[in-house]
Amino acid sequence: MTRVPFLRSPPFAGIASSTAAISRPADDGDVAAPVPDETLDLLTQFRVGGDFWGHRPHGLRLVVREGVLVEGAALEGLLPQQIGILPASTAMRTSKSQGRLLPACCDPWALVAQARAVHAAPDDDLALIAGLLGITLFGQDGVQVDPATLRMTLKRRLAAATYRDCFTGAPTDAGAVIMQLADWRRHLDGNRGLSAASGMAFWKREAIGHCLWDGLQTPPFLSARRGLRRARREGGALAIWPSRVPPETIGEATAMGVPVARVEDGFLRSRGLGAALHPPGSVVVDRTGIYYNARAANDLETLLATHDFPQALVDRAARLRDRVCAAGVTKYGQEAGRMIDLPAGRRTVLAIGQVEDDLSVRLGGAGVDGNLDFLTRVRRAEPDAWIVYRPHPDVQAGHRKGHLPDASVLAHADAIDTGAPLMELVQAVDDVHVLSSLTGFEALMRGRAVTVHGMPFYAGWGLTRDLAKATGRRGRRLSVDQLVAAALILYPRYIDPVTRLPCGPEVMVERMANGSTPPVTWLIRLRMLQGKLRRFMTLFAEFLHG
Repeated sequence: MTRVPFLRSPPFAGIASSTAAISRPADDGDVAAPVPDETLDLLTQFRVGGDFWGHRPHGLRLVVREGVLVEGAALEGLLPQQIGILPASTAMRTSKSQGRLLPACCDPWALVAQARAVHAAPDDDLALIAGLLGITLFGQDGVQVDPATLRMTLKRRLAAATYRDCFTGAPTDAGAVIMQLADWRRHLDGNRGLSAASGMAFWKREAIGHCLWDGLQTPPFLSARRGLRRARREGGALAIWPSRVPPETIGEATAMGVPVARVEDGFLRSRGLGAALHPPGSVVVDRTGIYYNARAANDLETLLATHDFPQALVDRAARLRDRVCAAGVTKYGQEAGRMIDLPAGRRTVLAIGQVEDDLSVRLGGAGVDGNLDFLTRVRRAEPDAWIVYRPHPDVQAGHRKGHLPDASVLAHADAIDTGAPLMELVQAVDDVHVLSSLTGFEALMRGRAVTVHGMPFYAGWGLTRDLAKATGRRGRRLSVDQLVAAALILYPRYIDPVTRLPCGPEVMVERMANGSTPPVTWLIRLRMLQGKLRRFMTLFAEFLHG
């Protein structure tokens, strides 16, 4: 006889259970030493195990596994809706008059935490969690069970199972699996209450659907108007891609009392650029604002300003930063090209161009008026430096606005670079000047000096030379690894390009380093051709006008 393991994967939509599996059911003949107390402490801290992704009914005082008899005295003073009956896979259904029949898939942690008592078999998930949370358990015979017995039962059950890393297939242990489930729980919890999604490009929807699944459902992709109506009807939130919904959407949501969650690309992509139709490998879902809008608060800024940053998290961020730098990965993926020659004995500065109509420039640019104004300011701040200007790759590819004629650039800079490996160039210069580009963040991760002319999310924490007026919401002194912990671990969601499972940034970095990314589709090839045509037309117009 086999039993379902206590640590198990959610039923991820569209993903084979064999791909997502992180444990093998225990056999009765398997004997192993019980796991240590520290493993149970991790379980209690992160509340994973059982169907932790399930429904979370409220208002319960008593939780009963269907088929377990409850003495009448235990029901005294309780209304039927305060008694939750969780269905069993076997046994006759309990009469609904004795309580409220719950959905089959419920989060046992949420059920048990609100109860004054639980009635279930001692090896039931409900019972084991009751033992961890200090909630009274009555067994099938109506007798109270000693919490120490429940803890030992759980230790043995965890030890009897075998575990695997679902991203590599390699064997692993219960502690590592708990941390993986904790990341999944945080990902799924962040999606709770999303009623609809609007503004997501059709070629992104498969990836975004995986990112927004909450353990039970994926919000439907609807127009902004229909999405708002659905969210109001359900009392939920509308997820939007800010640049792809009508400008009046936010105002209408406010008037209707509908919360808005803004969705954008994360800081590590699986491959290539969004403008070239490469699906995102990560997204952020921000409930209060969005990271590139310095004019208002947002979830990332709040994390940076208030999070406790326990040492284990900071250590994880340090390891992640080391791996990112060693692997040479960036938002735009690995690069190949010839490094430019820099003058010896002279201060060198790299100025990073951007897409001029990008929301990060409009909302985080602190009044800088486009690439030419930015470059003028760089020269003003660095009158004696040798400046190399690097245009944004989307602009260089002809997809986006912000192209500067060479003559305009060279009136302020000493060179233009479009082919050197960006991170190699970042590490070779004395200072990196940015408006709001993510390159500034990547430079900080590599220990480089960064001067900021706008107000990106990484400015204002004592890590950069800030030329723009500071916002009053910032000012806390942070380490680079605390910045990395918030920006790369806590804030985004990642989807593994190989398994399509939610993953941590470590998996994404390994996939990027090893080139394990989705294939180039016909849409991507068409977009590349469109960009080349636009760039040819821009350069031809420059030629005609001298």
